[in-house]
Amino acid sequence: MDNVTLIVAFTAGVLSFLSPCIFPLIPAYVAHLTGSLVKDNRVDVEKKLLIARSLSFILGFSIIFVVLGASASLIGQLFAEYRGAVMKISGLLIVIFGLQMARVLNFRLLMKEVKWQVKPGGNKGFVSSLLLGLAFGTGWTPCVGIALSSILLLAGSSDTMLSGMVMLFMYAIGLGVPFLIISLLITTSLNAVKRMNRFVPTLSLVNGWILTVMGILLFTGQLQKISSYLAQFTTFSF
Repeated sequence: MDNVTLIVAFTAGVLSFLSPCIFPLIPAYVAHLTGSLVKDNRVDVEKKLLIARSLSFILGFSIIFVVLGASASLIGQLFAEYRGAVMKISGLLIVIFGLQMARVLNFRLLMKEVKWQVKPGGNKGFVSSLLLGLAFGTGWTPCVGIALSSILLLAGSSDTMLSGMVMLFMYAIGLGVPFLIISLLITTSLNAVKRMNRFVPTLSLVNGWILTVMGILLFTGQLQKISSYLAQFTTFSF
């Protein structure tokens, strides 16, 4: 695996975090994780407690994503003989997912969601935060599911199981790092979330077009050519 797919996976994770499914609800997530309340225009919680609970939450959904990456890669290996067809089908599906996020298409089937209710005061410790992360990883909302499905398709077309696992780990890091940063910011003030929230719909469109372009490159085989070209200038690969 090369830097291109790693960057795409990480970027998809970041943009998934900045989606209407997650970003506006960060204060509620943090309040639930820490058992705290939102008051005086901020989440009132000790930073050390917040960091510990957030990291356990991130670990929880990262485990789910990495396992999914391994599963997707394993399935891809079973169809290694038909790798060309698998890549074209995967590329086509990613284009459809991207156009759905970009609001060019509107398939209701792709908009079904598993609702995850977050209420303040419900979490009591590390294990609870970990379990909540596991629940989040298995019950994501539609816009996260579309981006995640696209990365899973890329993982399914990877050469090794390790490549797929690392790809999904990078996706989880892309989702987790901004979650931790914003969580710390809202202990000071909620204004940052309020200001950034106005850009969330636009970022969702950006995510959709990125996935669309990636799907086209995968379908046409240009992704491998670009990766091979860029690999000449980098040394970090899997």
